Amino acid sequence: MHNIKYISFAIIGFLMVLACKEKKDKANIANQINDETTIDEVVSQKIKDSLIANPPNGMLWIPAGSFLQGAVPQDKMAMSHEKPLHPVSVDGFFMDITEVTNAEFSKFVDETDYITVAEREIDWEDMKKQLPEGTPKPHDSILQPGSLMFKKTKSSVPNLYDFSQWWRWSIGVNWRHPSGPDSTLEGKDNHPVVHICYEDAQAFCKWAGKRLPTEAEWEYAARGNKTSTTYFWGDDRSLLSKMANSWEGEFPVNNTLEDGFERTAPVKAYSPNNFGLYDMAGNVWEFTSDWYNMNYYKELAARNAQVINPQGADKAYNPSQPYSQEKVIKGGSFLCSDSYCASYRISSRMGTSLDSSAEHVGFRTVATLDMLLN
Repeated sequence: MHNIKYISFAIIGFLMVLACKEKKDKANIANQINDETTIDEVVSQKIKDSLIANPPNGMLWIPAGSFLQGAVPQDKMAMSHEKPLHPVSVDGFFMDITEVTNAEFSKFVDETDYITVAEREIDWEDMKKQLPEGTPKPHDSILQPGSLMFKKTKSSVPNLYDFSQWWRWSIGVNWRHPSGPDSTLEGKDNHPVVHICYEDAQAFCKWAGKRLPTEAEWEYAARGNKTSTTYFWGDDRSLLSKMANSWEGEFPVNNTLEDGFERTAPVKAYSPNNFGLYDMAGNVWEFTSDWYNMNYYKELAARNAQVINPQGADKAYNPSQPYSQEKVIKGGSFLCSDSYCASYRISSRMGTSLDSSAEHVGFRTVATLDMLLN
């Protein structure tokens, strides 16, 4: 009887401790709540804070902030479509530390059996919609799956606006065969995947539960808290070969390989920016979700107001490519040089058609807290 009485007292004591702890926990939460906040919102914020502190594998948290988007005043290489500077704010988001690699894209393909645009049979009826009316159909021997490959010229090129002098359509070239129809990915698992169209990048994002960055998100992340510099590391051009994979020498004749690479480089081959992101300059151009519109920056600046989370232009506009629907790509590539485009500059931007794939274009992904929690 004495033992039963002792156990009863022990149980009562234990229950009292639990009640006190529960009361204390509720009190702690209550202290965090104001008139407009619920307990669920406090708990949700704690989950978000934990996720920010422990990002998904291979990603970093980019905190919300404001910046001036576009070319800085001291940038002498800036093009008109990079101007004028205009104030932009973005909410926080997660971003891939590196460009999507061949190994990562291979996993996606293995799990989904996805076939990239460069591997598919060409539909002439669809293709001719993006060409001037009356364009004759190429011979069937030419109208085969492939992608664009870079080829050096044998001598100096006086007209750098004629891209056809160094780009060629290569049948049998795709992400699996990046350097020619007989090439392989051997030794390139850690290189960025290339010969990817916008549709391919979108398919990868859907599989991964992520999305492509907006142009504003990409540029904000590339700056890495460098609010007014030409490059992500500052304004010193002499550091280029140590900071990015680009073309050094006379383009497109001779590459001096001062930076160590002729074509793509493995990700993380160079120093990261202040946020910890790699290859935000050079290596490969990266897709964004924005339509390429040459007048977009001027239209934003005309609003004379801080733009929050801009999603890009409503439609594409490029008078030099009137039949093509283009998306903005950022960051430059291993082909960018001072004499050509110098697109390793943060503000650099270019348009590329939706169905276009090439040896110097890849992508990285982003995700928001809501995307990861839903």
